[in-house]
This record gives sequence, structure tokens and C-alpha cells, in this order.
Amino acid sequence: DGVPRELPALLRSQRVQEKAAALGFDWPDARGPLGKVREEIGELEVEIERADVAASEAELGDLLFSVVNLARHLKIDAEAALRGAAGRFSRRFRRVEEGGGDLRALGLDELERRWEEAKRLEQGGPE
Repeated sequence: DGVPRELPALLRSQRVQEKAAALGFDWPDARGPLGKVREEIGELEVEIERADVAASEAELGDLLFSVVNLARHLKIDAEAALRGAAGRFSRRFRRVEEGGGDLRALGLDELERRWEEAKRLEQGGPE
């Protein structure tokens, strides 16, 4: 395919898709990749239910590849989008930790409450 195998996976996926698209193997718009993402989620759910780790890994890979394709269609840099999501998670999780206590001892409801509060504060909600 002419795309170096040593590229990071997100970038390699995007480059492989760009080459295929240049040869006409592409969706006409973002609805196609979005539908494929939904399809891949369904296939992953089946393999998770079956507890087939190898098949789940393959389906998760297909899902990630499809998400990169969706990003490409939306003209979004998948790497930058993922980096941003990791940054948001880190900031919000620090706020969850600032609530104090042993997080492992807190119930899921309390952790979820803290998480939603951290999101609200990050999005500029009232303190």
C-alpha cells in the first residue's frame, strides 16, 4: 500500500484511507463512515457477549479504523481529537480526585456525581 508500517496507528489508518479514497474507494459523505461506526459497535457488542477476546480485539480495531475514517470525512485530525479528549479526561479526573477520599471506596453513584460536576465546571457552569 506504500504507507510505512512504522507510522503511529491513527496516522497510518488515515493515510491508508486517503490512498484508497484517491482510487475511488470511499464514501460520498460522512453518513457512510458514521453508519459503519454504528455497524462496528454492533459487531463488537456481539463478540463481547460471546466473551471472545480475539474477535473483540479485531472488532475494536475495525471500530477504531472506522472512527478514523469518520474523522477524515469531517476534516478532523483524529490524533488532535484524541489528544484533546485525553486532556479533558485528565482535567476532569483531577477535579474528581480533589473531592477527597479513597476513590476506590466511593460508590459508582458518587464517582458519577463528581464526574458530572467536573464536566459542568469545565464547561463554565456555576460553581
